[in-house]
Amino acid sequence: MVTANEKKEHSITPITVTHPENIDIDKLQLFREPAWKLRLTIGDDRSYLRVKVVRAAPLSYPDQYISFLDGKDEEICMVDDLKSLDQSARDLIAEELDRRYLTATIQSVSAIRNEYGTSYWEVQTHRGQREFVVQNVSENAQWLGDHRLLIIDVDGNRFEIPRLDELDKKSLGLVEQVV
Repeated sequence: MVTANEKKEHSITPITVTHPENIDIDKLQLFREPAWKLRLTIGDDRSYLRVKVVRAAPLSYPDQYISFLDGKDEEICMVDDLKSLDQSARDLIAEELDRRYLTATIQSVSAIRNEYGTSYWEVQTHRGQREFVVQNVSENAQWLGDHRLLIIDVDGNRFEIPRLDELDKKSLGLVEQVV
């Protein structure tokens, strides 16, 4: 018999990092110019005027395997681990990732109403009171661990419950009715 932990270990696919070219991480420089646009230079000879920062594995390795894309969404390079970059670059990357992967953390659930496969949620998040709609919860709720739940609403917004077991009794009961 396979235990839940064994299933969890086997469900994560290891990532093989491939670089379009070999890039010396020490020569990588990130900065904003103008203030709203992220730029990247590599050494003295390469500069990218529009850079996007994306996670290659946003759910299983959120702080590893960070990819830099050019204006055509083609990969420039990938950083295996953010710790290999200086603090200013890590700060810029964190800002960009926060913008791209905006996730509200659910602190409590006020109400959940179900109608024909659609659920209407009223929750308190770290960003304030929110109401959202989830179509087919079985497809739009993902378990990221034994107690961590990610819910994606009809508009693509992401709501996370980091520790389901830490919700108050009422909130837990409401979530368990639909998940």
